[in-house]
Amino acid sequence: MRLVDYLDKGASLDPDAPCLTTDGETRTYGEVRELSFRIAAALAARGIVPGERVAVLSGNDPTAFTCVFGISRAGAVWCPINPRNEAYENRELLDLFGCKALIYQAAFAPLVAKIRDELPALTTLVCLDTDWDSFLDSAGPDDEDVDLPAVDDLAMIVGTGGTTGRPKGVELTGANLLAMTAITLMSYPWSDRPVYLALAPLTHAAGVLCFPVLARGGEIVIMRKPDVAAFIELIERHRVTHTFLPPTLIYMVLAHSTLDDADLSSLQCFWYGAAPMSATRLAEALRRIGPMAQLFGQTEAPMMISTMAPADHYLPDGSVAVSRLSSAGRPSPLVTVAIMGPNGDLLPRGATGEIVARGSLVMRGYHRDPAATAAASAHGWHHTGDIGYLDDENYLYIVDRAKDMVITGGFNVYSTEVEQALMQHPAVQDCAVIGLPDDKWGERVTAILQLRAGATVDKEEVAAFVKARIGSVKTPKQIEIWDDLPRSKVGKVLKADLRTRLSPG
Repeated sequence: MRLVDYLDKGASLDPDAPCLTTDGETRTYGEVRELSFRIAAALAARGIVPGERVAVLSGNDPTAFTCVFGISRAGAVWCPINPRNEAYENRELLDLFGCKALIYQAAFAPLVAKIRDELPALTTLVCLDTDWDSFLDSAGPDDEDVDLPAVDDLAMIVGTGGTTGRPKGVELTGANLLAMTAITLMSYPWSDRPVYLALAPLTHAAGVLCFPVLARGGEIVIMRKPDVAAFIELIERHRVTHTFLPPTLIYMVLAHSTLDDADLSSLQCFWYGAAPMSATRLAEALRRIGPMAQLFGQTEAPMMISTMAPADHYLPDGSVAVSRLSSAGRPSPLVTVAIMGPNGDLLPRGATGEIVARGSLVMRGYHRDPAATAAASAHGWHHTGDIGYLDDENYLYIVDRAKDMVITGGFNVYSTEVEQALMQHPAVQDCAVIGLPDDKWGERVTAILQLRAGATVDKEEVAAFVKARIGSVKTPKQIEIWDDLPRSKVGKVLKADLRTRLSPG
């Protein structure tokens, strides 16, 4: 299934239904579909043939998102480029992917000018703000109905981010995204005409979550930039049924003064994911926001390795299932999940090891990197790099990233467990826990705190607070208080940056 098929499915239900809404202006399914044909024809007129790579560099924008479907209709491969990347990283990605065309917003023209001479394969450059009309008009009248199959089912190539070295390109096929879409539709509640609010970047989770919405003929309300007050107001105004935010932004929603006065009764599914969420804050969100829904995945197995629907956050008697709030839900219906030991052996229930997965959700491989592909698929399973376990009810618990585990005094300390304890403190807005070299302990547990607005804390009191909950071994021996934590383009805390900044020398 091609990416454009999701748009065409929605258009077949009602071409006059709202499809993309931004800044109060709505484009119907028929209008978006017509534009996708024109984009495909214009790409073909510029020499883009099926199988070639076309990159889009843009913030959240309805025309830029429509380009995804034009690229697919032309049989080409979509390469989303994160607008928050530095110029050198985007140059590396465009070179790695072998992109022949780049569609970009004028805001990124200086970045494009800086790297274009180093990318000789990039022969077509189209600015959405200055070249758009001439680009669309470049297709002749005989090319207006371009609708070509994708080559080899490759739908998109996505960069991994490069926070631990040169970024890799993840090859996702139409079958991978069909599996993701099917799991999403199977695992969560849906109305006949869902309304999805996209605040998170369309280049990442917010973008691929649009596909199941389009398949049901739903409306996508696109926010161009983060604004928590506007986010809350748009849920109420558009009667939003589905949305997604990473935990850091959910914490900001919970802290906003307008939340408790807003009518959020239309919400059916408020997805959270992309990073661990505090169980304390999740319980608060269930009370103040409503139907929270978890998803766990990664670029290599998009979004849906495991899922937890809103109803699964509660026990049969209606009370909150407190023990589950720290889980990542259950393995999704079309994915097999196991826990693997260091020698490739599968471990029993309750044992802790690396989370591995199998199924049609898993990527085809890393682009032009057979060694990395082989390493990620060792022993016939996809290796997530996350440490966790499955409990007796088949709920998956992620206790840490393998590289983030702290070994102190001979004991394994999982940073996420310490972070969960810290997040119970009323003054803590967000936090991160790392290990730093220590002559006595090997590594010392170190916590970096971001406090709520106006809050102050005593570090010794915080240490005592954690010790009372998880014991002295796991209690931070060093506590730092920062105004903000360094984050990746998708909101994950960059623990490597924390280690660099706090390590001596």
